[in-house]
Amino acid sequence: MAMKIGILTVSDSAAEGTAEDRSGPALVELVGGAWPQVEIITAMVADERQLIAEVLQEWADVEDVALILTTGGTGFAPRDVTPEATQAVIERAAPGIAEAIRAAGLAVTPHAMLSRGVAGMRGRTLIVNLSGSPKAVREQFAVIAPVLSHALELLRPDDGGIQHARSGEHQRKE
Repeated sequence: MAMKIGILTVSDSAAEGTAEDRSGPALVELVGGAWPQVEIITAMVADERQLIAEVLQEWADVEDVALILTTGGTGFAPRDVTPEATQAVIERAAPGIAEAIRAAGLAVTPHAMLSRGVAGMRGRTLIVNLSGSPKAVREQFAVIAPVLSHALELLRPDDGGIQHARSGEHQRKE
């Protein structure tokens, strides 16, 4: 069975159909290019803490999704609540991931320090918040992609992990 990766777009306007979701499809392309063998599931919700938390819990607890990447809702706007929803469902924080994303972003723009994205684990699922623009998603995914295979091997040792298609990262030895 293929490992599942979930991509959750958090956006009022995209959920209402008044704006096009461009960051979710960008993430699908990036994940599919890095790991063509995984199953990618997607969803979109409005910037509502409970809705976000419900999807994260369902994907982690019922769907057994290995990695959930959220896009959107990580800024300073009053309705940006993705970090709070994520913190409500994770059991263990992974602050180094969010710190690395912000640190790399600061090399591009000082606005990166305004990102409030978090990362953490719920059971065997790694959840990482990314920003809501396609440009930021590409930059942020490039920062974390080199460590995701190893992180998932540690979280899910019986699943065999995933191998990065381009970099030839090590595979778990049987």
